[in-house]
Amino acid sequence: MIEKLLGFVMVLTRISAFFLVVPVFSWQIIPARVKVAVVLLMAVFFSTITASPVDTRAVSVLEAVLLIANETIYGLALGLVVAIVFSAVKFSGRIVERQMGLAMAQVLDPLTGERSQPLGNLLEMIFILLFLSANGHHLFLLIISRSYEAFPVGSIPTIPVLADGIVKAGSTMLMAGLRLAAPMLAAFLLLMVVLAVLARIVPEMNILFISLPLRVGLGLLMVAMFLPFINGFVAEFADWMGKLLPL
Repeated sequence: MIEKLLGFVMVLTRISAFFLVVPVFSWQIIPARVKVAVVLLMAVFFSTITASPVDTRAVSVLEAVLLIANETIYGLALGLVVAIVFSAVKFSGRIVERQMGLAMAQVLDPLTGERSQPLGNLLEMIFILLFLSANGHHLFLLIISRSYEAFPVGSIPTIPVLADGIVKAGSTMLMAGLRLAAPMLAAFLLLMVVLAVLARIVPEMNILFISLPLRVGLGLLMVAMFLPFINGFVAEFADWMGKLLPL
């Protein structure tokens, strides 16, 4: 009985650590009882279909603690990679907000309970709606399933492999965020050039006073033109998960 309980605890630990940091499920808006029920249900399911290469009958207390710690590290690494890539859209929104002059504007994010910028929050919510409408939450279940296929209970990748996946996820997030914000940055650069020319042609014009509404209006216009392209990022997100996750 104790041997079976140890195997179940290791499965529960990896799943709990993964959903502790993964987007959507880790939000404060979801009741804790719902999170616990879902994690327990998934742990029961995966513990029945996965076999552990570790002989739990010969495991000491110290070894059991180390196995559980390893499962925790692996689950957190998987969830962290997903969360980092997931934040690319919000990162691009923050870049545009700085160009619009809205860097100081902050609102309370109802999903996470943290302070965030309004434009980045809006883009993230739209991406989440598109992600869930495309059954993206099934991707989280697929990640857990593939993790047990590649590394059964009691075996995880080495620390360098996990660290390499997290570092690559961070670089991918930065490149994706900059790529999504590149057209908007080009539009703002063109606006700055036009304003600079106007400042030379009409020195009496208050460029600072005129640039503020122009930057905000251009930013909102570019975001409205950019929204249809977020749907294509959903498919790329799933492709990146397959390449970056240590599976």
